[in-house]
Amino acid sequence: MISPKRRLVLAAGLQAVTLSVLPRLSRAADTLDAMMAPRTLGKSTAKVVVEEWYSLTCTHCARFATTVFPEIKEKLIDTGRIRYVFCDFPLDRVALMAAQIARGLPVDRYEPFVMSLLSTQDRWAFGQNGNPEDLLRQMAALAGMSADQFDRVVNDTALRDAILAEQERAETAYKIDSTPTFRFNDTIYRNGELTFEAFEKKVVEAGG
Repeated sequence: MISPKRRLVLAAGLQAVTLSVLPRLSRAADTLDAMMAPRTLGKSTAKVVVEEWYSLTCTHCARFATTVFPEIKEKLIDTGRIRYVFCDFPLDRVALMAAQIARGLPVDRYEPFVMSLLSTQDRWAFGQNGNPEDLLRQMAALAGMSADQFDRVVNDTALRDAILAEQERAETAYKIDSTPTFRFNDTIYRNGELTFEAFEKKVVEAGG
């Protein structure tokens, strides 16, 4: 039987441990929230919000990013007509790892890094001359991520689970099952890539 005095000592010790852990838990939660915050381009006042669910190992996403997206950025995003939201929908383990790395970078480096990955996808994702993780490590280093940061991010199970939870939410809420899939305000387009002309037509139909 534990004496009342002993109980007080144990309680005080437990409280001290709890209080010492709470700041670390709070910092971890803040870090995860920052990494999972929406990655967007464009003015918040834009009449049309376009969400793209994409996978960094999807060849259709890569082709769209390299051939159509630059014109979208120039004519629709930079002019204030749309706000663009990048939504992770990793189709495999390598895509998930790449998404974690992208979200581990500072916000202003996210879009350039993602575009770099998509434009060189054939080399780091499907190339025969290296391991994808090693190649991603090299590209992350060029984007300013240290080796220690890289290891932390790719082994961050909370970040991984959060990305997968968002993917599951998209599957449930919007019936998304392929990439790229777009949402123009409240209208979902699930039929893959779009030309710039077709994309702009969707923006106009959505009110932009």
